[in-house]
Amino acid sequence: MAVRLSLTLRHPLLPTSYPIPVRATQFRRFAVQNCVSDSDDSRKVVLEVKEKLEREYSSLPLGRNGRDDEEMILRFLKDRKFSVENAVAKLTKAITWRQEFGVDELSEDSVRRMAETGKAFIHEFLDVNDRPVLIVVASKHLPAVHDPVEDEKLCVFYVEKALNKLPPGKEEILGIIDLRGFRTENADLRFLTFLFDVFYFYYPKRLGQVLFVEAPSVFRPLWQLTKPLLKSYASLARFCSVDTIRKEYFTEATLPAIFKD
Repeated sequence: MAVRLSLTLRHPLLPTSYPIPVRATQFRRFAVQNCVSDSDDSRKVVLEVKEKLEREYSSLPLGRNGRDDEEMILRFLKDRKFSVENAVAKLTKAITWRQEFGVDELSEDSVRRMAETGKAFIHEFLDVNDRPVLIVVASKHLPAVHDPVEDEKLCVFYVEKALNKLPPGKEEILGIIDLRGFRTENADLRFLTFLFDVFYFYYPKRLGQVLFVEAPSVFRPLWQLTKPLLKSYASLARFCSVDTIRKEYFTEATLPAIFKD
């Protein structure tokens, strides 16, 4: 009787036997309506950016990764906290860079010589979070010997290749830098900065995490120099052991061969 009286006072137009769960149902309906509204608002802002790019930067290419790629526009908007001006500025820079760098012209043949060093590769399996995996073997990176431009091409080619392996609904990849055997001759501040700049400026919201595996003491000074240059991406870095890789990121069947021994 007390429960019914309480309900009657709060909802005088409802019968006293009306079940309490109606409030949870109303809350869920409100939440769904909010999600739909947010989606509609995002779509409007995407179209606003798209129209602005068409008006002011009509010379930029169309199509995938072009000025009318709505998925790309949405990622840049999220990265710029839905500021139209900031997203447009970053998008135009990224699309222009893709043209000048020749991203779409990169191929297995064009990077073959550097790929054969074994300094980097795309793992055949996804990690436990369904992310494609880009692995860098730091001990095979020799900046005094290798052409830095060719290194950058290999890096971008593998980023693109990893993104092409994304399952539906997934947006981020995992980077693993194997530091076992790392020596001073492998240190390359320029390339490490380039790697993070590529993700920050040209592939926002694409890098989920970077794992530095078994970092020796000689690597720490390089990291201290690099970290301030990485902006918010520094928070994506995690120093870990091979054992962590085995236990937290892969199953026995999907573990990269270089981490099995």
